[in-house]
Amino acid sequence: MLSAFLHAPTLSFLCSSSSSPQPQPKPRPCLSSMASSSLVRIAVVGDVHDDWDLEEDANALQFLKPDLVLFTGDFGNENLELVQDVAALNFPKAVILGNHDSWSTQQFSSKKKDRVQLQLECLGQEHVGYKRLDFPLLKLSIVGGRPFSCGGQQIFRKRLLSARYGIQDMEGSAKRIYEAALGTPEDHLVIPLAHNGPTGLGSELNDICGKDWVFGGGDHGDPDLAQAISHLKETTNVSIPLVVFGHMHKELAHGNGLRKMIVVGTDNIIYLNGAIVPRVKRSTNETSLQASNSDGTYRAFTLVEILNGQVNKISESWVSVVGNETTLEEEHILFKSNGQSSR
Repeated sequence: MLSAFLHAPTLSFLCSSSSSPQPQPKPRPCLSSMASSSLVRIAVVGDVHDDWDLEEDANALQFLKPDLVLFTGDFGNENLELVQDVAALNFPKAVILGNHDSWSTQQFSSKKKDRVQLQLECLGQEHVGYKRLDFPLLKLSIVGGRPFSCGGQQIFRKRLLSARYGIQDMEGSAKRIYEAALGTPEDHLVIPLAHNGPTGLGSELNDICGKDWVFGGGDHGDPDLAQAISHLKETTNVSIPLVVFGHMHKELAHGNGLRKMIVVGTDNIIYLNGAIVPRVKRSTNETSLQASNSDGTYRAFTLVEILNGQVNKISESWVSVVGNETTLEEEHILFKSNGQSSR
């Protein structure tokens, strides 16, 4: 199993799932990192919204063989049981909680642990809000953005953020994200992981963080994340090849088509939105799934390949899972290093 080192104060707790543990295949050793090759494979799991099955998703990930799994949050409306299953996933991972993960809780209770506290305890060091999680074998560091983000100019769940992180405003939030990246090992790449993307990536309704629910669109990105990334570029030598987030669903509101899920910045930073919602589709043996008499599922992941320090390929991949049998059902190339973004 990959070792990971957390930087920033945190509370780590053991959690137990209310359901019985499900058997999982062991993740592959990170041979790409331990050998001379510098290929790193990352699987991004966008907004889950209750579409998670520990056994089936573990089987799908074993088929994809990532070195690291990144979760963009919104597991459900404070769906603690699902988050417990995500915490039990036997792969190196980093997680950021989204607005739906604090759907009902506006402030922490002093009398009993609420479902937001329990989710944070369950995830422990793997929740990277305002923290840096180093993966030395991959020469990679994940820097977390603002937890519970709902996008736009206002801070969502301010009382939660104030109580746990001391955050009062966007400027303070940007500073915390920036400081989390300081001290990154010199030979590491940095990937910011946030629930929502930064401002400045377009204001059309189909842009990567564009408002698709109002006429005329608008930029619904997070200004604190944009400020932190800009400040890091200006004042440090931190190398940021990729920014990963979700929140803004691929399917636009009101049947307006599909969202752009990749942006290549003028500085060659790639901004990736992983929010394929719904991420699970049912399948039957009347389709291409003929390996079993029982129904199966297609499960969506966004795969990122980083080669020699640069993003080489990004693809939207749908894995067919029928019992213990897994196959690649569909692959849509979103980016290739020599072909740029295709969406």
